[in-house]
Amino acid sequence: MHVFILGICGTFMGSLALLAKESGHKVSGCDANVYPPMSTQLEKIGIELKEGFDPSYLDEKPDLVIVGNAMSRGNPIVEALLNRNIPYTSGPQWLAEHVLKDRHVIAVAGTHGKTSTSSMVAWILHHQGLNPGYLIGGVPKDLPASACLGQAPYFVVEADEYDSAFFDKRSKFIHYHPRTAILNNLEFDHADIFPDLAAIQTQFHYLVRTIPSEGCIITPANDDNLEESLNRGCWTPIETTAELNTKASWQYKLHNKDGSHFDVFHQGSLAGNVQWNQSGLHSVHNGLAAIAAAHQAGVSPNNACAALSAFSGVKRRMEELGCIDGITLYDDFAHHPTAIATTLEGLRNKVGSSRIIAIIEPRSNTMQAGFHKDQLAQPAAMADISIWLQPENMDWNLKDALTKDANKQPMHVCQSVEDIIHLVTKETQSGDHIVIMSNGGFGGIHNKLMQQLEESHA
Repeated sequence: MHVFILGICGTFMGSLALLAKESGHKVSGCDANVYPPMSTQLEKIGIELKEGFDPSYLDEKPDLVIVGNAMSRGNPIVEALLNRNIPYTSGPQWLAEHVLKDRHVIAVAGTHGKTSTSSMVAWILHHQGLNPGYLIGGVPKDLPASACLGQAPYFVVEADEYDSAFFDKRSKFIHYHPRTAILNNLEFDHADIFPDLAAIQTQFHYLVRTIPSEGCIITPANDDNLEESLNRGCWTPIETTAELNTKASWQYKLHNKDGSHFDVFHQGSLAGNVQWNQSGLHSVHNGLAAIAAAHQAGVSPNNACAALSAFSGVKRRMEELGCIDGITLYDDFAHHPTAIATTLEGLRNKVGSSRIIAIIEPRSNTMQAGFHKDQLAQPAAMADISIWLQPENMDWNLKDALTKDANKQPMHVCQSVEDIIHLVTKETQSGDHIVIMSNGGFGGIHNKLMQQLEESHA
């Protein structure tokens, strides 16, 4: 079967393409923004990528078109798809019908940490020889690719609350029917889809309705938004996570402030110890939830801790890109005020008093709509210098929002990637830590900045 994927370079759709290819199908697709690491991963395994959305791409008459949720009515190739009466489906529906059926699905949901946590769960099961299937919205460093069919029974899936397609406005995770579900956290996001937090809580409630009574829900003990959603009805046992000396089923105790070393307790007893290269309290919470989920697959906490101690991380999640003349450059996917804050807090605890320069692109639909504009200055102030890109299509002034509250740390707003690179090159000095935060390609700033720093510090 020839499967053609619209929006193939999205993190979810790109991973789906890998599963379709591994299933024996001929796979090709198109997208408007083709950039690494997903484009590199797809090309490496021989999946043909086409730039843009030209209707002529459908002249090959694919047997099935999988439509990404970024595709909308009015797009030329979408109109051609409908007019030519070519069979089509959404990505989540294809995954549910062709891959997840009859599997023990471990789903990782939440506003933040889905990619990292699902990578951790998949790695633990892989490390223990269980050969799980998985689909992750990113590229894990420890696993061969972002998706793999694996062997029954276990399949780990990053369970996004975003909608499924232009013709299916249910959250993706409604399709997955997990037996084990991690609900990591819940905040307002995706303003282009959801009018308010309550609408997202409703989708999480619908997810909970699909989890069997013999399954398990793993959730933090202190997330009020999740608790409100669960209080609307829950028929599945719940295991909670929190710090030591709480009533949570799973607890942690930090050895290092940066989260690189912590103990794990289960039902009040010491169960293991994690020493890894991850940083930040958010990483500890993600790791604890992953250990709890792996326990549902029969992995002992001690073995899960040993696996996490060997966990390398995920590309674009505080990924160290290089060190030039004592200047360390990182790439991170943060695109929400909470994620920016936790990323910078983790880095601060790791590097101490060294200078941190944060470069931030407010690219998400929620950010550009201005829903979080009053919450940006405080997390950005955790860096010694923050530099922001003002997107051309954003109709509110980023500089006004950032200077609304008095902050001692310098905050700059630039109109182009080139302006940012010029400013950073001028400001940076040996010993600095530069973190680039965006959920997109950010105009290729990562390689451009690396090259400029290498030239200026040669």
